[in-house]
Formats: sequence, structure tokens, C-alpha cells
Amino acid sequence: MMNIEALFQEARKAASFAYAPYSKFRVGAALLGEDGTVYTGCNVENRSFGLTICAERSALVQGVSKGTRRFTALAIAAPDSQEPVGPCGACRQVLSEFMPPDAPVIFGGAGTRRITVTIGELIPFDSLHDLAEG
Repeated sequence: MMNIEALFQEARKAASFAYAPYSKFRVGAALLGEDGTVYTGCNVENRSFGLTICAERSALVQGVSKGTRRFTALAIAAPDSQEPVGPCGACRQVLSEFMPPDAPVIFGGAGTRRITVTIGELIPFDSLHDLAEG
């Protein structure tokens, strides 16, 4: 199993491919599939900002399109930020569909500070998982 810091380094590499001509704010994500495969993604902006694709969902869609339906860890790198940047609300919702509540999520910016939480901490009281358990 890949350790979480190595997964973060994969996210950092993915950020270098970001298409961010408007915000100049690159983000990379690395998502660990249940089978150990790592899927990476980057943000892809559009001048109509609502059409921008976040790095996290970019990685997730890549994994799902290759047949993976369960992911066990996520790393997010935002090298243009001094502070760690967590996933947006839309990404949290989409990720919760494919990750168990105890899956670790690490995120960091340009510095050495990292935050590690779980999907369940990012989106508590997730009714999808609550209903599945009942």
C-alpha cells in the first residue's frame, strides 16, 4: 500500500499539468484505488468558471472510467497556495459516493504543512453512507 506522503507527491506532480490561465491557481490530486492503482488529476479551468473541473473530480472520473468504484485515500496539492487547501463542497459530495468515511485525505500547499482528515470528517452525516448501513 502506498503511504499517504507518497500519494501527496503524486498529487504535487499532477498539479504541474493544471490548466489554470485565469486563476493561476494550480491543483493536483492523487486518488488511491482499492486495488492500489493511483489515479491523478488536475484542475482544468474554463473562462466560464462554472465549467471548471476540479483536480479531485478529474482524478475520480479517470478511476471510474477505468472500472474502479472504491477509493481508499486522497491527496491534494495546491502549490500556488501558502496554506493547505481542502476539497470544495462539490468534490466532497462526489468523493463521498466512492470513498468510505474512514478514508484518509491529505492536503497541503507550497510549504511543508499538511492536514490529514477523513472523508467522514470532511462531510459528516453523509446520508448515502448512513442509509447504506441501515
